[in-house]
Amino acid sequence: MRSFIAVSSILTLTSLVSAAPAPIPLFGINFGSGAKANGTPTPVSQSDITGKLQLPAFFARAAYCDPQTVTALSCGAPCDAIKTLKVLASGGDQGATPRFFVGQHPDSQSVIVAHEGTDPQKILSIANDAKFAQVDMNSTLFPKAASGSKVHDGFQETQGRTADIVLSTVKSALSSTGFKRVLVTGHSLGAAVATLDATMLRMQLDSSVQVDSVVFGLPRVGNQEFADMVDSMLPAFTHVTNNDDPVPIVPPRFLSFQHPQGELHITSVDSSSGDASMEACPGQENSNCSEGNSLLSASVQDHLGPYFNNISFGGSQCP
Repeated sequence: MRSFIAVSSILTLTSLVSAAPAPIPLFGINFGSGAKANGTPTPVSQSDITGKLQLPAFFARAAYCDPQTVTALSCGAPCDAIKTLKVLASGGDQGATPRFFVGQHPDSQSVIVAHEGTDPQKILSIANDAKFAQVDMNSTLFPKAASGSKVHDGFQETQGRTADIVLSTVKSALSSTGFKRVLVTGHSLGAAVATLDATMLRMQLDSSVQVDSVVFGLPRVGNQEFADMVDSMLPAFTHVTNNDDPVPIVPPRFLSFQHPQGELHITSVDSSSGDASMEACPGQENSNCSEGNSLLSASVQDHLGPYFNNISFGGSQCP
């Protein structure tokens, strides 16, 4: 029920804007849709799912837990799955600032950044989703932003509240460990913040550092220019969508929001084994994947999971 309230808030706000053209200039909304693909998706093997997606999913799941318990790695099953992580910074109030952590992970030789998604019990967290006007990218955080790139106002404001500590902690960790890789992840609103974080880190870090981002249940973050920039700067960017999850199709494309490439779409999950049937979707906004979904058949449960290997997201996963 809690998650239904959160996603319903997003969908209701979207429908209100769609149905009421008069207020649109007041909100600074832009009309128009970007590129769309229809290439045939290709199957993703279970070994690739486990090998490439499971660890980012574990980190994204743990971001929902209390920061103190994450720092102490005492958050139950979510922390047991990441027990070799050394947490360097954590915080968030589940309101204007969703929970997050930054840590170093010796097993993958990576610095990890993870953000939680919307908490429907916190009205400020829902407001982060609701401020969907497109704005210019912050020139201090994104000094190399492509011309014309615009992003969701609420998502950028949310990312900005933790950007300084994320950037400084990542830089310090890279220097102290000698690691050359950063992995940024999150689910839902956390996926949007993670996408902006990864873009910021790519612009701010030395080119010798590999910046990867794997996110889950990603809403659309910016316009066509932003999506193209992500494709260029983060060629390995991956966003996992699950069946009829409605969040990846909001805000709608006709308001000039556009996903980058890199979608992996789950078409079914075996309830007994937890194995997922997943497809790699070529291009941006492939109509054979989540772009082909309808809000009329939306499933809030698909947004929470399970996604694969019995991994689900949300505060209910934490003790």
